[in-house]
Amino acid sequence: MQGFNKRFIYFICLVSAMGGLLFGYDWVVIGGAKPFYELYFGIDGNPIMQGVAMTTALVGCLIGAMVAGGMADRYGRKPLLTLSAILFTVSALATGWYDDFTMFNIARFIGGMGIGIASALAPMYIAEVSPAEIRGRMVSLNQMTIVLGILSAQIINMLIGTGVDENWGREWAWRWMFWAETVPAGLFLILSFFIPESPVFLKLKETHPQPLPVREGSGNAQGRETTQEVYTPLSLWRGVGGKAPYRKVLLLGLVIAVFQQWCGTNVIFNYAQEIFVSAGFDVDGMFINIVITGIANVIFTFVALYTIEKWGRRTLMLLGAGGLGLIYLILGTCYFMGLTGILMVVLVVTAISVYAMTLGPVTWTLLAEIFPHRVRGIAMATCTFALWVGCCTLTFSFPSMNAALGSSGTFWIYSAICCCAFVFLFRNCPETKGKSLEQLEKELVGPLPTPPCNGGE
Repeated sequence: MQGFNKRFIYFICLVSAMGGLLFGYDWVVIGGAKPFYELYFGIDGNPIMQGVAMTTALVGCLIGAMVAGGMADRYGRKPLLTLSAILFTVSALATGWYDDFTMFNIARFIGGMGIGIASALAPMYIAEVSPAEIRGRMVSLNQMTIVLGILSAQIINMLIGTGVDENWGREWAWRWMFWAETVPAGLFLILSFFIPESPVFLKLKETHPQPLPVREGSGNAQGRETTQEVYTPLSLWRGVGGKAPYRKVLLLGLVIAVFQQWCGTNVIFNYAQEIFVSAGFDVDGMFINIVITGIANVIFTFVALYTIEKWGRRTLMLLGAGGLGLIYLILGTCYFMGLTGILMVVLVVTAISVYAMTLGPVTWTLLAEIFPHRVRGIAMATCTFALWVGCCTLTFSFPSMNAALGSSGTFWIYSAICCCAFVFLFRNCPETKGKSLEQLEKELVGPLPTPPCNGGE
């Protein structure tokens, strides 16, 4: 790493990765606050309103992710990271402040926009500021901070929510769970002013000072190629959508993205109350078990960093789909038989562990590898949007499914989804381990047609 300031690079990557930490915290903190704010707002017996409260932030996440790419190309990466820090801070303060359910959801929506922006910008910024020889390690730092944020929220929820008086819990416990986020959010906001703009964005602005498509014929050949790749996505999509091999790889990416959510594992974080109470635990036992799942999530995310290059992407995706399908089948059967206690915790922790070392991290790796170079950014954005749509539908539907079908029927449905995904992945998912991106492009889609310079017109 000659010529690079290692300490400064690690510093700016850690600051950016705080977006991932807040992403994980904000996403999961509501699960621990749920038994308290539902009593406060009087929605504990209303599955529709429960789904609204849990899904509002995810709707904001969809919008944040959708606008982040265009705003980052226009205004830069650094201002968007600062904006996400502001949104996290405002949401954390406002969510715990308001006594009105509508304002509570608006505050959660603002936090969701912060999640959407951070989830799109943090890994991109890290990749752009990191030297090639440490880029993979630095980008993986963002995934690790997400699971650490999840664990932090679970520990904070346990410390605040365990053993509290019912009246105090209903009035204040959920507020302090959200307010605790202001500490890392405020630190992220302050430190975001001390990181530089991405060199990739600065070079792009120097070459193309206009944020809109550059006129045909401007610049040299290299500039025209960059213009095509960055500024004329419509023409590229026309080329991609016109032939079967391209449609096949796009369909693969969309299925992988949506399945990462529809496999059902994330409801364990957001609806831990229903899952563990149905397994026979009280509120205090619920918080302890949630922390156990968070620790397993962190440990097996570390495991994934080593197994992904040794076992391969396809193997891990099949292991995740098949393993979760089997676990959910057993878990649903145990609920149906009325079993409770430690066996249920073991099954839930096993499901989290399998997800953390397979579908969780491997999905992002595959999405970054399978698309042709000139449409990778657009395809990634589309699949990320589809992933958050899957997350929204999963989170919103769980209370109603659980009320109508019970925990047994709900997990049997997730088992069926995992089994169907296993068949699809077995037939369509390639092994990308050890292959260059150019080699994968040739194998999966062949040469990509060169689009016209003027948007296909």
